[in-house]
Amino acid sequence: MNAINTSVGKQIQTKNGRIAGVVACLPTHEISNDYFIEKFGAESVKDVVKMIGVENRRWVDESTSTADLCYQAAEHLLSGLNWQKESIDVLIFVSQTPDYRLPATACSLQAQLGLQPSCLAFDINLGCSAYPYSLWLGMNMIQTGAAKRVLLAVGDTSSHYINPSDRSTAMLFGDAGTVTALEYCENSVNDAFFILGTDGKGSHNLMIPRGASKDYSLANDPRLEGKDPNCVYMDGTEIFTFTMQVVPPLISSLLEFSEHKAEDFDNFLFHQANLFMLKHLIKKAKLPLDKIPININKFGNTSSASIPLLMTDNLSSLLKERSARLAMFGFGVGYSWGATAITVGPLDVIEIIDYQL
Repeated sequence: MNAINTSVGKQIQTKNGRIAGVVACLPTHEISNDYFIEKFGAESVKDVVKMIGVENRRWVDESTSTADLCYQAAEHLLSGLNWQKESIDVLIFVSQTPDYRLPATACSLQAQLGLQPSCLAFDINLGCSAYPYSLWLGMNMIQTGAAKRVLLAVGDTSSHYINPSDRSTAMLFGDAGTVTALEYCENSVNDAFFILGTDGKGSHNLMIPRGASKDYSLANDPRLEGKDPNCVYMDGTEIFTFTMQVVPPLISSLLEFSEHKAEDFDNFLFHQANLFMLKHLIKKAKLPLDKIPININKFGNTSSASIPLLMTDNLSSLLKERSARLAMFGFGVGYSWGATAITVGPLDVIEIIDYQL
């Protein structure tokens, strides 16, 4: 077991940007826990579900990609905001389940949306920490004057890479695509605070071993014996250890950096990793339970999409009505982690839509 570097990461403050709207798009195919009973047995399913907390999840079909979900989310969001497509300066696609190895999925998504050739489009390969990282990048581009309007397409369709016989992952993951609209706000008085970090020594504890040009095989790691190298492999014990070592000091550092106390925040939004982990994390950080929304029971672990999905599912009424001070924490695969303290709302568009074939 490698010791985790608990230095929480780089601290960055941005200004003059705001979240204008968020839309999440979910596949309509709902998978309940009954689906797994024939394969794993009722008692085994009950034990696993008690640990991870997932009761239902949404899965795409074989022909549907993350970009498909994000496309419909983007169209709905742009229409609701009444933004002209020629006003979009940047499109960033953030996912670990892209359409192709090349080209970048953002390029094809840009064309599908009908955005201008002057709209920058590129991918970022991140999972659990994706949303804080992408918010920071988009806000920074706005602050520097490189863009006035940015679309962040953030999501994963992990079901494409799950081994249905692997109990550690088969029941955990769900699929979702989200799009967040950012824009320049000249009179914004609410800065955004970010802490971002990486410890790549843990990268082999959550991965797809067969890569684009390199295989991480049994010769590297005996834990992979009997595992499908084309599917997600996860060492849950190592991931839990990493989370407990890194995230509590990350929470404390974000409060200190933003010069706020826990009671100053309306909500704390955590990547929905698994319920057991979240309960221990919340207890260790001594945060108020009534300010921490949980929806892993409904949607599973949706990887990069989990934080914006929490916003659209659990906070839509609040964020339509007024502004709210939110703290967000993404952590996991990489190892990579990110946190932000940011004021959001009131928003004209914050919704969940179903994917239409």
